[in-house]
Amino acid sequence: MLSVLITGLAIGALYSAAALAYNVMYSTSKVLSITTGHTFMVSSVAGAFLIGDLGLPKPVGLIGAVVISILFGLATERIAIRRILARSEEHLWLLSTLALATIVQQSVGLWWGTEPRAFPRLIPQDFTAGIWDQKYWLVIGTVVIVALGLDWFYRHTLFGKVFLAVAEDPFAAKARGIATDRIRAFSYGIAGFLGGLVGFAAGQLTFAYFALGLTLTLFGFIALAAGGLGSNMGAIVGGLVLGLLSTFATYFFGGEYQQTIAVGLLMLFLLIKPEGLFGNKQVRHV
Repeated sequence: MLSVLITGLAIGALYSAAALAYNVMYSTSKVLSITTGHTFMVSSVAGAFLIGDLGLPKPVGLIGAVVISILFGLATERIAIRRILARSEEHLWLLSTLALATIVQQSVGLWWGTEPRAFPRLIPQDFTAGIWDQKYWLVIGTVVIVALGLDWFYRHTLFGKVFLAVAEDPFAAKARGIATDRIRAFSYGIAGFLGGLVGFAAGQLTFAYFALGLTLTLFGFIALAAGGLGSNMGAIVGGLVLGLLSTFATYFFGGEYQQTIAVGLLMLFLLIKPEGLFGNKQVRHV
């Protein structure tokens, strides 16, 4: 039972990271990009390729995977977001980010293969370590560091306060001379950095799999909806709750109930508490 709990926490931490990436991008663009989970996928596949196939040192593999993920985040903003927001206020970004996510996923599948491939061991450790295996604690530790780093960035840096200003009122921020387009692009780079670090750290848990992005996009969104859009604390709590529920549902009832539990949790919050656990109610001014 303890192993199920640790597995649930590790998977929940991964969902929390996806929800945090959603929040970072949404704060400056008000867009829920469907490419969110793919920033983790490209990092995982790139890390497995650089270390496992090319035999590069692990620090080089980490740097390469993170850089690729950052570039993918910046490309998402440039290709699928910027022109859409400049020409229309409709939710056409839903189609543009879906198209980009599909192109990237299928391209990786054609190049890398459609079967999950093992991710190299990052720390020398016996495979009989059980609940102390690095595949659990690397992802949990990385997500804790990332969450604390984001909080420090927003609270204690001038650039972080600029982010908060753009998130609060982009029109007022632009009127005060802030380059909101650059801040938005930078937020997608930060999301790519987040996805790169966590995707690399979680590679042993998820394997290097071309369809991982779609799964994390869905479950990250459910975690965000449960926790509350715009709340980093809500993203963390929502991800952990979702990970634990999904893992225990698989343990007690079978893997076929995992997505049923996840979607059921989403429907429950949409019906009972649409703003999520830590979200603010949206008041319509008349």
